[in-house]
Amino acid sequence: MYEGRILFAQLMDFLPRKTLDRCVAKYNGDQDSKGFSCRDQFLSMAFAQLTLREGLRGIQETLRANGHCLYHMGFRCKTVSRNTLAHANRERPWQIYAEFAMALMKRAKQLYQSESLAVDLDASLFALDSTTIDLCLARFPWTPSQQSKTAVKTHVLLNLRGNIPDFIVVTDGKTHDVNILDQVRYEPGAYYVMDRGYLDFKRFYALHKSLAFFVIREKSNTVFSVCGSHPVNKETGLRCDQTIRLSSPTGKKYYPERLRRVKYHDFETGNILVFYTNDFDLPALVIAELYKQRWQVELFFKWVKQHLKIKVFYGHSENAVRTQSWIAVAVYCLLAIIRKELGADREMHEIQEILSASIFQKMPILQAFSRIGTNLLDSAFSNQLTLF
Repeated sequence: MYEGRILFAQLMDFLPRKTLDRCVAKYNGDQDSKGFSCRDQFLSMAFAQLTLREGLRGIQETLRANGHCLYHMGFRCKTVSRNTLAHANRERPWQIYAEFAMALMKRAKQLYQSESLAVDLDASLFALDSTTIDLCLARFPWTPSQQSKTAVKTHVLLNLRGNIPDFIVVTDGKTHDVNILDQVRYEPGAYYVMDRGYLDFKRFYALHKSLAFFVIREKSNTVFSVCGSHPVNKETGLRCDQTIRLSSPTGKKYYPERLRRVKYHDFETGNILVFYTNDFDLPALVIAELYKQRWQVELFFKWVKQHLKIKVFYGHSENAVRTQSWIAVAVYCLLAIIRKELGADREMHEIQEILSASIFQKMPILQAFSRIGTNLLDSAFSNQLTLF
């Protein structure tokens, strides 16, 4: 029998310990820690994310029931109290975990930079979108409200090589998506795919001058004049490939350059889609295929909401909400890093499910994710009585 370390401890070995220590020191996170360090806080919240604990009491009771494992899991506190964890989430700067998550995002991006795309493209491809989580105004009074409703919004720029977040901002629900464009640092030669809610020609001209490319849906009220048209194969779904200029006074002022307009009939949905782009070299059909890849960011939001604790918060303060959100991002990136570095033949949700079911088991981590030999997804509950 394997007598080594439990899976949770092996999992945490993939975290850059020195990076976390630097983030904690930068914001004096362990000042007045009283025996419960920022690392203990991170481990507690990461454990909650991986095992989908329902609340602080669930975290406390599960870890207390396995108190003999705490030291071997990496904790240096003797026990995890829900009051202590609630205080840490409320008072310790969320920026600690934001910067740590961004460091993990950078590491994951490096590991997945050679991943292939679903479309033939040599450049980087990013999709920008946001998701909104509704909150109760009575419990989250710090968020701007409209008619007793309140929310937080998470904006994500997703690198589609590996579906790794490249940029994340958490705002209140009233922040308009287009304002996030001011915070994005554009990579020259990269492609940015967005829905029409982000259409702002002044900001897109700044993107164009950064030598990056965009693909975005057309708004119906856009006024333009056609400068030229190129032949298309309508059997592929293409309807037109035009070179245009904006003709409204505001449009000409904010985007004085030419644009490319591609109209495409999606045979799967029956919808007619119209795109704007500043790329004049890629085939028109590839432009349409690039926009289709925007759906990956929707799948990312769906995955996070289904497999991590992001829709229900363990605390009601702004600091607690941001702390939990950033630690969830860190856990997602950690799973992606493990999948790549171990060469595991598993999808991300399978890795999360295996860990959730067997976080305290002692076995080599590579064996846990291997399809050869012991399959924890099937055997995690094999010691339970058979009913039928």
